[in-house]
This record gives sequence, C-alpha cells and structure tokens, in this order.
Amino acid sequence: MACCHTDCIEKPLSKLFKKFGRLVGSHPCWFLIVPMLVSAALGSGFYFLKDREANDIEEQFTPLNGLAKQERQFVKENFPYDESTFSIQRLYTEGTYASLIAVSKNGGNILTKAAFEEIIYLDEKIRNISVSAKSFANICAQANDVCVSNAILQIIDNNATKISEINITFPRHGDYFLGSTVGGVKVNRDDIVEQARAIRLFYYLREDEEDRQNVDLWLNEFLNVSSKIVTMNSIEVSYFTSRSRQEELEGNTKEVIPLFSVTYFLAITFSIVSCMRLDNVRNKVWVAAFGVLSAGLAVLSSFGMMLYIGVPFAMTVANAPFLILGVGIDDMFIMISAWQQTNVHDKVEQRLADTYKEAAVSITITTLTDVLAFYIGLMTPFGSVQSFCLYTGTALLFCYLYNITFFGAFMALNGRREASNRHWLTCMKIPVERPQESSKGHSVCCVGGAYDRETHKEEEQPMNHFFKKYYGPFLTKAWTKGFVVLLYAAYLAGSIYGCFQIQEGIDLKNLAADDSYVVKYYEHEKEYFNRYGPNVMVIVDGEFSYWNQNERENLNVSLKNFENLEFIDKTLFVSWLELYEICARDKFNMSNETEFKANLITFLNVSGFNQDVNFTNDKIYASRFFIQTVNITDATKEKNMLNKLRETAAKSSLQNASLMVYHPAFIYYDQYAVIVSNTIQNVVVATAAMLVISLLLIPNPLCSLWVTFAIASVIVGVAGFMALWDVNLDSISMINLVICIGFSVDFSAHISYAFVSNSKPSANEKAVEALFSLGYPIVQGAVSTILGVVVLSASKSYIFRTFFKIMFLVILFGAVHGIVFIPVFLTFFGICSKSGKVNSEEKHMDAEQKEEGIIKNHYIYENRICEILLNL
Repeated sequence: MACCHTDCIEKPLSKLFKKFGRLVGSHPCWFLIVPMLVSAALGSGFYFLKDREANDIEEQFTPLNGLAKQERQFVKENFPYDESTFSIQRLYTEGTYASLIAVSKNGGNILTKAAFEEIIYLDEKIRNISVSAKSFANICAQANDVCVSNAILQIIDNNATKISEINITFPRHGDYFLGSTVGGVKVNRDDIVEQARAIRLFYYLREDEEDRQNVDLWLNEFLNVSSKIVTMNSIEVSYFTSRSRQEELEGNTKEVIPLFSVTYFLAITFSIVSCMRLDNVRNKVWVAAFGVLSAGLAVLSSFGMMLYIGVPFAMTVANAPFLILGVGIDDMFIMISAWQQTNVHDKVEQRLADTYKEAAVSITITTLTDVLAFYIGLMTPFGSVQSFCLYTGTALLFCYLYNITFFGAFMALNGRREASNRHWLTCMKIPVERPQESSKGHSVCCVGGAYDRETHKEEEQPMNHFFKKYYGPFLTKAWTKGFVVLLYAAYLAGSIYGCFQIQEGIDLKNLAADDSYVVKYYEHEKEYFNRYGPNVMVIVDGEFSYWNQNERENLNVSLKNFENLEFIDKTLFVSWLELYEICARDKFNMSNETEFKANLITFLNVSGFNQDVNFTNDKIYASRFFIQTVNITDATKEKNMLNKLRETAAKSSLQNASLMVYHPAFIYYDQYAVIVSNTIQNVVVATAAMLVISLLLIPNPLCSLWVTFAIASVIVGVAGFMALWDVNLDSISMINLVICIGFSVDFSAHISYAFVSNSKPSANEKAVEALFSLGYPIVQGAVSTILGVVVLSASKSYIFRTFFKIMFLVILFGAVHGIVFIPVFLTFFGICSKSGKVNSEEKHMDAEQKEEGIIKNHYIYENRICEILLNL
C-alpha cells in the first residue's frame, strides 16, 4: 500500500538524521573543529571584498537589460559626443558636472543686486579652483573654445546691477533656456519674470580619459570649498556633483559595521536570557552563546565563498547578516527544544540522535522554504536584488549546515556535562536536585539536574503553560473569535487601502544618508525646479526619405502627436528639419534628394545641428528632435510620461524607419516598467513553491490552502502598510517582499500542521493544544528576528531603514497570523482534521497496544510540531 505523502518524506529523513545525530554525538570534537577550520579558510575570501564591491547605482538599482540602456547605446553610436561644441541637451549621459543652488533667505526675491553679488562671488570662487596646476578653464566643457557659462550670468554680463534693469523673460530669454537655472518663478502676462526664489549654476567638465584624474580632484575640491559656504547674507547654498550620489551610497556601507556589533550584543543577550535556567546543570547559557556563534560562522563562510568565486557585493548585501543572525537563533531554539524533549537518562549520543530525528527535519523544511524564496529572487532584473538573494540564500544554507554540525557538536559536549551533573559555570560536580529541595536557599547555587520524574524529560517552561491555561482558552471564546474576525477585517481593509497608495521607484536622494549634503540639494531642486522635466530626444531610426514630401508630412504628424501630449511644452520643440525647410524656401528644392543632401552639411554646421543628424557616406542613418516635458513632479508622473512617450513612438507609421525616445533619466525610469510585474512574478512563483512544500508537510490538503491564504494575507498586509509607512515599491522593498513569503510560510504552515496533527477531539481543543506547543516558540522566534534587524531603524540610510520596516511588518503580521488569526479561523472549519481511518494493522491491535500507541504518537506529534514550528 502507498505511504502517506508526509510519511514518505518525513520517515526516511528522520531515520537519516537520527543516524547522523548519533554520529555527531559520538565524535563531537571533529564536528566542532572542522566547521571552524572551514570558516577560517572560506572567511579569507573577505580579502577580495574591495575588488568585489559593486555599488554602481545604475548597475545595481536599474534593470540590467532596460530598454533605455539599449536606446543610450544607439544614441552613443549615431550621435557621438563632440568635445568642441558642448550641449547639455545632447548628452547621452548625465555628464560630469558640479552644481550650486542659491536660494533667497526668508522666502524673498533672489533677483536683487545684493543676492546676485553673492552669486557672482560664488561663481568666481568656483571658477578659480585649481588642482595639480590645472584650473577650471583647463578642464571645463567648452563650446567654441570657451568654457560653457551659466545663462543667467551671461544675460546680466556678470554685473549684479543689471539684474534689476533687464526684463528677463521665462522660460526663454532670447536664445537662452532658463527653465533649469531659474526656479520658483512668478511671471506676468508678457512672460517677464517678476520674482524668483532660486538660481542654479552648473559647471560641466570634460569627459576625456586623459583628464579623468584632474576632473576627480577638481570635483573633490569643489565639495570642500562649497561645504564652507552654505549660508551668506542674502542666500543659502546647496551643492552637488555628478559623483555625489555614488560616493554617498558607498559611504553608507561603513555605517553598518557598528550597527552589526550592537545587533550581535542584542542577539547574544536575548539568546542567553531565553535559554537561562535556574537549574545549575540544565542551564543553556553556553549553548545559546554558541548558537549565535554558529550563525556568525555561517555569515563568514558564505560571504567568503561568494567573494572567492567573484559574486558582486552590492550594498544591499550588508543587510543580510542581520537577517541570518535572527534565523540562526530560531534554529537554535528548535534544537534546544528538541533536546529538552529527550530522556535525560539516555546516553548523550542517543539524546542527540533523538534531537536530530525531531528537529533536523523541521529545520530542513523551513530552510528549504526560505532558501527557495531567496533563490527565486534571482529572477529579478536588478543587480542589487540578485546579489542580496544569492548571498543570503547561501548564508542560510551554511547556517543550516553549521546548526547540524558545529552547534550540534557543542550540544553533545554540553550534554556530557549535564550527564555528569556538573555546574554550568564551574564544571564542578554538584548534588542532583530533589523536588523537596527546590525551596531551600542553598539549592540555587549548590544543586542542579532536575527533571520531570514521570516523563524523564527536562522540565517544561512556564510560558508554555501560559498559552495552554490562559491564552488558548481566551482565544477560543465565542466573543473573542468575533472580535478577531472584526480585527482581521480592519487589518485587511487597511492593507488593501495601502496597496492603492503604493508609489513605484526609488527616489535617488534616498541612496544618500539623511544628513548628507545631497539631500538638501535634492530638496531645493524638487521645490524650485520641478516645473520643467527632461528635455527628451525623439529619434528617427532608419534610412528615412526626408526629401519625400509625403514622408515628411507623416513625420511631422508623428512629431505633432508628441507635441499634443499634456506634459509637453509645444513652444519649446526643437526641430532641425523644420528650420531646414525654412532655410530652403526659394533657395533649393527640398523634394529633390540630390539638392536636399547637397545643402545639408552646410546647413548643419552653420545652424549648430551638426550633432543631430547622422549623415554618413551620403546616407542619413538617424536624426533627432527635442521635446520639453513639464510638470513631471513625482514618480507617478515620471512613469506615465515614459509610457506615453514610448506608446506615441510605437504608433508612428514611417516608411523604412521607426521612432524612439531617450533621455539619460530614462535609465532610472525604466524600473517603473518592470518593478511591479517582476514583484508579482516573484511572489507568485515563490508562493506556488511554498504551497507545494506545505502540501508535503501538512497531512490535510485543505489546510495547505489555509497556508496559501495566510501567505497572501501577509503579503497584502506588508505591501499595504509599507506604503502607509512611506516605503516605495522599488528594488530594495522587492527584496523584502520575497523574504515575506518564506517567513510567512514558517508561521502559517507550522501552526496549521500542529492543529491538524494533534489528537484532541474538538476544534477549540485542537487550537489550544497547537498554541500550547507553539505559542512561546513563535514569540521567541519573532522577537529574535526583530532583534536581528531592530538596530537598522536607527540608521541614517533609507536602504537599511526600509529593510527594518518591512522585516518588522513581515514578522509582526506573520506572528499575529500564527497565534491569533489562523488558530481562530481553523476552529471555524472542522474539515481541517486528520482522517479517522485506521489501517489493517491498527484494527488488529489489542486495547493495550492501541492505548500505548496513542500515547506514543501523541508525544511524537506534540514534540515534532513544537520543533518544526519553532523555526519562524
């Protein structure tokens, strides 16, 4: 007859682990020393840490194969950068630059003589910066052999007095576009500026490799000079460079080191307190300490191995040790709990064999769910997510291996001390504690080794009885269940509401620390310069017949479609072809291919459009036009803008050509195109994998559906409340949503298994029994995991705070589902109980054998459930 699906898996594993536990118990020194030697060997991989660091923002926080990266390559090949005729709008990257934003104090008008005297002073101070005998004039970006200057200063000819004499028009003043340099503007009906709040200055530098070192030095000196001039009489100043985001991101990693030491202290303290016993022999203080050490060795080994084989070390990976520490402590609680359920009179190797038989299966199952969740995360196109998932998944595997070797070996050594009834601290032999001695004062330090005289196991912890005598009966009362249902309805309503408030994409200022100068610059930029967005290239790709009248009209219609978009300023459209048509009137025939091409080179050189047409070997392979976006003030508008532009480009019907749109900012906007779909994909795949595992773990398939329901419920809750807690859906929060699946399985699957497996007759009694077995372990596991990440809440970095926020929500909601919602919901359905069928062998058992079998099975299931469900 075919075996039960859980028996087919559990029984062989249990036997295998029992043999392995006996082996570890017989030779503990080997299993203690070898992992330490392996850790030392693999840990040397940290020597390569500096070489493996991969903190490039574009590489780690944008889609690896984003469409904008392909568009950028096309622009780079067809419209190469011309050092002699620098143009900001024609850059295919952000460029290399420094920038200042001067804001008028007290909300006043900055277009005053006093304010501009200070602005001109700042400009001169910046332009006078020299490094390695190289002045700004030697390394600046140039147009017509002159450093590109700031438009507003050119308009007043660097004379502060003229600022009140000239009527400046906005956004264009003559040939100058002021939308990105004059901010907080109020204009009259004639577009003359009446008031402005901020002025932004740019200092662009050369991109040549031969100047790279001097450019870097100059940018560093710029930061040094600017940091000393943050406030003046009339203005306050914020500053930024094209390297600032990158440098600030890399600096965030250093902040984690002291936080990790605090985490280790908290983890050790909590573990010791949780495992401390008044009994001087049964005290598990040293066991707890080695459990934390085991998790530390797992991090050392896994990270060292990944660094050895060349896996990139993204900054997000710095979150992993905090998580691994919490998970490792959970596994430690499982092992200790299983040890306490063994017979104290058995030999150490037998006790460890029994421990492994019960605990190792549960650790294997929960490790499998967690590791699967992380490795499924490798499907995402973000480098930062891939690195985190690979490092963390591997660390969890090492954590599992070291728990069943290193930690198990120490448990065996500690078991030998317990077997000889020696003091936990002094290792001196002490008298065995008798029940009647428990009230004597000298028993606190002079005796130990107490155990339950009926079961021959270590004494139960008081918290377990709290869940059985008080919490369980309270939770199963009719009015309490009604309140829980209402509480869940409120939770679900809040979660769903939050899901509709989710913002997509990572705000680039969040990559810097809260107190960074970068944050102030971004705040000023958002407040005063948000009216005009990216100046977007509209590119014609293909050998288009520009001289054909009908084709030209089709192109104009397609370009008109862009102009008609609500976020496009029609007055700022730039077209070389339109100007060429004007120039051709009464001079030559535009519809004649030969004349069109013959006059094109001269026109492009004179007009300044020579960088906008790829005219090679008498063929036009590509050309570009420019459209100016407006009012792109938040992530939603960025996403909608990108989608609308690409949709409009795709609708064009040009012969032998197609349209594409590009701007350097689209590299970052591309995350909007994949973040939601990839998150859903990862969640669905991981949930399906967890469902399969739960079907193997839980005897009742319907209860496996409850597990799936719990996973979905926790994910919705985390997604909703993270939005209400000001966390965007980005590559960082995506990591945590994947984690959410693995951890929610631990809570829900195990509580369901406990409910199904226990032998109590009624649903309420089943719920109470499950809570008796699991209530305290769930609390222990939740607290230990939260302690593993709680110090990140004090971080100045958005990345680390986000990790804490979502992990806190995951653990909180998972624990609440495990000890509140799921037990109550299971009592509503009597179907979630084990089948009452008895096999042919049981039918032939006599009454005494049946009774013994029931008692034995009761203990086996009770113990196994406790151990399995401890892993939270």
